[in-house]
Amino acid sequence: MAALRGLLDRPLASYYLLLSSTGLLLLIGLTMVFSATSVRDYAAGGDATATLTKQAIFAVVGIVAFWACQRLPARTFRVVGWPALGVSVALLLLLNALMALESLAGVERLGPVYADLNWLHLGPIQLQPSELAKFALVLWGADVIARKGAKLGWWRELATPLFPIVGLLFVLVGYNDLGTMLCLLALVVGLLWAAGVRLRVFATLTVIGLLGIGLLVAVASLGAGSGSKDADNYRLARLTMFIDPPPPAQCKLDDCFQMVQARYAIENGGWFGTGLGKSSLKWEWLPAAENDFIFAVIAEELGVVGCGVVVALFAVLAYTGLRIARRVADPFRRLAAAAATAWLVGQAMINIGGVVGLLPLTGVPLPFISDGGSALVVTLAAVGMLASFARAEPDAARALHARPPARWVRLVWAPLPPLPGRRRAKAGEAARARVPRERRGDDQAAPRGARRDRVRRGSADERRR
Repeated sequence: MAALRGLLDRPLASYYLLLSSTGLLLLIGLTMVFSATSVRDYAAGGDATATLTKQAIFAVVGIVAFWACQRLPARTFRVVGWPALGVSVALLLLLNALMALESLAGVERLGPVYADLNWLHLGPIQLQPSELAKFALVLWGADVIARKGAKLGWWRELATPLFPIVGLLFVLVGYNDLGTMLCLLALVVGLLWAAGVRLRVFATLTVIGLLGIGLLVAVASLGAGSGSKDADNYRLARLTMFIDPPPPAQCKLDDCFQMVQARYAIENGGWFGTGLGKSSLKWEWLPAAENDFIFAVIAEELGVVGCGVVVALFAVLAYTGLRIARRVADPFRRLAAAAATAWLVGQAMINIGGVVGLLPLTGVPLPFISDGGSALVVTLAAVGMLASFARAEPDAARALHARPPARWVRLVWAPLPPLPGRRRAKAGEAARARVPRERRGDDQAAPRGARRDRVRRGSADERRR
């Protein structure tokens, strides 16, 4: 423990913990995506690495986004918050408008633009606006709360403009994807918790959130998300299956098939797994094996040990993010780090909890590991922001300036962060302050504690005059 405490006390411990945990999760993700898709890709097109190649390309783009974000100062993130939020809201409005147009008028596309549930296709570009909305809400929300400061104790300061924008994002995202809306909820909770908002505010938000989730579950019968007017409410079915699951023999494809197949995969894996690439349930038995249920593939092939490694890496990521939020001095950095950590770790908990049966199924991907391009790029960009904040910790900044790296290292890696401001002198230090030589004989130049020979005379009114 003493050796571990010594390692954690090093100035750049947060930065290296962040890099190591994220890098290992990304490497595990690429490996498991290849394991879950290689047989299917080879059977479909004769190329076992088709999905892996696409995911690796997005990983490279995400690493470039990580490199760019870790080089940006905090003021750039604050400036980018408003435009990023505006772009994400516009894309979400376009996505929902296209979905409504298809549902009401039967129009599937407008030229090269069309929607596919959570994905928006703009010609050859395919993206998820909800992923951009997560990062934009981190930047914009942290900037707004940092500007308000001590005024957060008043409800009207939270009501404008934070709550209306957050409510709009919840409606635009939750109509199509309730799981992603829960990730946004975790992000907002982490943001308000880091800001020190009163507990009664959290209680009120909890009641409003439960009512909103109930409303979104109800509108699935009207066609929200992947629902249909002629079919059963799939969101309500997921909740009822979680609360009162039927026997496995009664589960069919439309009921609790995913949940049961995930349990079979976990049971088949045991403590040490069947071996990397030797999963059998990923061959068209486990739905979305490379995406939402990739943790079940990890459980089958790597066993409890592999699952424990993944959970431990997310725990290290959570510790590092909260450590950065505690150590930085800038309020914006503290709020943004806490919100990004709550987003990434909360999404991982929702995914893993749904796979193992501790939470209802919501269909959110596992960060860094699941197959998905836009989600991986945005997630790595958020980690790059955390890396920038880790380098801006006071001890880390002093250590980097004390021994600056070579110029090519700064060009490839990141520039030196700004040094923290000078510490104000304490009262005891002011008493021991050095008096200038030309004024040493002057009684007024001595500190207050050093004027022992000075005697007060006269009344208080005479001294004031």
